[in-house]
Amino acid sequence: MHSFKSVKVVDDGKSIILKRVDGSTLRYHSTWLRDNALDSKTRDTKNQQRLITLLDIPINTYIGSASLDKSGENIFLTFLPETKKVSFSANWLEEHAYDFKRDNEKGLIAADLKIWGKDTLKNIPNVDYKSAKSDKTLLLQWLKSLYRYGFAKMSGGHIESGALIQVANLFGYVRETNYGKWFDVRSEVNPINLAYTNLGLQAHTDNPYRDPVPTMQILYCLENSASGGDSTVVDGFNAAMLLKNQSPDYFDLLTKYCARFEYKGDKGTHLQSRRPMIELSPDGELIAIRFNNRSAAPIIDVPYDDMEDYYKAYRAFSNIINDPTLAVNFKLNPGECFITDNTRVLHARTPFSGGGTRWLQGCYVDKDGLLSTISTMLVKR
Repeated sequence: MHSFKSVKVVDDGKSIILKRVDGSTLRYHSTWLRDNALDSKTRDTKNQQRLITLLDIPINTYIGSASLDKSGENIFLTFLPETKKVSFSANWLEEHAYDFKRDNEKGLIAADLKIWGKDTLKNIPNVDYKSAKSDKTLLLQWLKSLYRYGFAKMSGGHIESGALIQVANLFGYVRETNYGKWFDVRSEVNPINLAYTNLGLQAHTDNPYRDPVPTMQILYCLENSASGGDSTVVDGFNAAMLLKNQSPDYFDLLTKYCARFEYKGDKGTHLQSRRPMIELSPDGELIAIRFNNRSAAPIIDVPYDDMEDYYKAYRAFSNIINDPTLAVNFKLNPGECFITDNTRVLHARTPFSGGGTRWLQGCYVDKDGLLSTISTMLVKR
């Protein structure tokens, strides 16, 4: 439980300064506080969505008075010229504090994510389907690991076509594409996609030619008696950070310029996108990897003077991604599946022989469903 020792109105009511028990301080602007008021006239009490727009707040809004209760756990503000009274808890203000110096270094990774390689991912996050479905605590633990590592396995599923949808329903909603609600991954005659052959596939993210790109992928095993066809996953965030440490200039090139991706599957499908191979948020956080040699279109957004170095950077990143010391390998058995964060973790497979069978099914699930499920399950605990 947080509490404050004192509150002071400064800058002619345009800001307040809150002093913590340890003597440190936090500052908040009046417009920010008014915009984030939690009262029933500002926010819907059920869904917490705003009932006002920024234009409904007077441009000259300021804080006329500020006080704390005896415990210091709640603050009471009066906004003028509205004469509107609003309260905040110390916990809420601490949770939403923005008064600190930010490190805008390129390539920051969110604090709740963990990068990994073959040597550091000692135990693959794994759970039994039936156990996860019946035990919410176990399911939550597995979902948090899936988010943290961008990769997890599940076993004990039903061995029947479409069973992967039961897995998707545990945490999200299926995103249907031109491949259907789900798609089969097995060798075909005249395939529309190289994934439907018995060839090996380089580590890649799926469908980089889409905008937005699918964010989670499930690959579910129904048959796997062929020789070979092992699955491989690589943490793309780990690979990007290794590139950054080895060659900051190469890292900058792959984040600065857009690559292009394209796919023509049939007469009714022509998909194109233009995004960096390594994507950063405006404040430098690493947010996505797009890497797929099969779907790479001609790169035309890099100036002539930088193109040679761009390809050197592309090659260096490829070498890191294909480093066997970064890859985690496994063979799926019927009823098993693995799930990846397709904006982060690359997957691959080894070639498999014509003898025996290998039948996987895949589908895409939006990551916002995963995050929403984790958040709501945490609240219910």
